[in-house]
Amino acid sequence: MEVIDLNNGVPMPRLGFGVWQVADDEAEKAVTTALEHGYRSIDTARLYQNEEGVGRALRASGIPREELFVTTKLWNDQQGYDEALRAFDDSTRRLGLETVDLYLIHWPSPKQNRYVETWQALEKLYADGRVRAIGVSNFTVETLERLLTETGVVPVLNQIELHPQLAQRELREFHARHGIATEAWSPLGQGRGLLDLPVLAEIGARHGRTAAQVVLRWHLQLGNVVIPKSVTPSRIRENIEVFDFELSADDMAAIDALDAGRRLGPDPATFG
Repeated sequence: MEVIDLNNGVPMPRLGFGVWQVADDEAEKAVTTALEHGYRSIDTARLYQNEEGVGRALRASGIPREELFVTTKLWNDQQGYDEALRAFDDSTRRLGLETVDLYLIHWPSPKQNRYVETWQALEKLYADGRVRAIGVSNFTVETLERLLTETGVVPVLNQIELHPQLAQRELREFHARHGIATEAWSPLGQGRGLLDLPVLAEIGARHGRTAAQVVLRWHLQLGNVVIPKSVTPSRIRENIEVFDFELSADDMAAIDALDAGRRLGPDPATFG
């Protein structure tokens, strides 16, 4: 497994396992399967209502805690300084962990106008050693700039919707200028037509790979951290088998050309 060094020096696996829209008991089974196939980074959130199932799978795996990278997130109704501290306590209790590796503000929820004080709570958690790294999710250039201006810790990472049809070039370039890692959610387009595109099948055929593997490899070669989700054991295995081939410059350009600004999830500028 390749790793990326976050801006505070903490290493994070380049490919992790997501459990969005996976029920608690099913998440336990899926995470167990993922760990058996070599995944060591697990991404959950309070919103997903499966932190307990994730925690059970982590404990049952017998894998030493220091070999695991666990991410969870604070939901919109927990914005605010005191609320965020309580939310973190609740998440660690559900996970059965004393610390987490990465804690994220799930959405900026700009209409609430509380993400700065929420971030200050995350800074305290980081200073107290309760989390190894802090970051954000679904932040825009505007909301990131405000954090950088008004607070003291640069987020290690911004987890955003990112796939070939929504390549987020401007935001990725902003991240690169400020040492913020880019992590892609819905990296395979949520099964809503992306993987059926002929160009991906053609590239896959040249490499003896599936369209999903081609897209995940595209992410990795762009420098993204990526967290595909599946509950199907064969696909869980398939999604991690992407470190032993490389796309050509022409392959990358053909996938880049798919960018149409097609957002599948909510608009971070208005959501929440």
